[in-house]
Amino acid sequence: MAAFSDHLEEGILNHTLRGQALSTPATIYMALFTTDPTDAASGNEVTDSAYVRQDMAKGETISSGWTSPSTSGDGTEVSNAKVIQFPPVADGTVTASHYGLYDAQTGGNLLYHGAFTVAKTLEINDVLSIDIGGVKVIVR
Repeated sequence: MAAFSDHLEEGILNHTLRGQALSTPATIYMALFTTDPTDAASGNEVTDSAYVRQDMAKGETISSGWTSPSTSGDGTEVSNAKVIQFPPVADGTVTASHYGLYDAQTGGNLLYHGAFTVAKTLEINDVLSIDIGGVKVIVR
């Protein structure tokens, strides 16, 4: 399950209670973290020469990267609609314990973040692949 970032929480409050426009990103990118990114985007993003944030929609429309909202016992949720695959690790062991969803491939604003059920330890040439439905954003 993912949590809202401070940036997204502020944007929603300003939009719904103050009438300000809420910007819609053109693309959502997944980032990997070695520590919890927290709502304040203060975690440690993976540093590897081959690492790059991944486009959740694979170059298509933003909505093609996500399922339509559905209600479950946990709340209302969407999940990734495409397999997400990161490049092979190049420099050494990397342990990805968390992920973040950003509005830019570099820099940008953290929108959502969460922990992997199990931290993923990757060695040189290992590829992290996340199956369809492997990332869920749930609102309760």
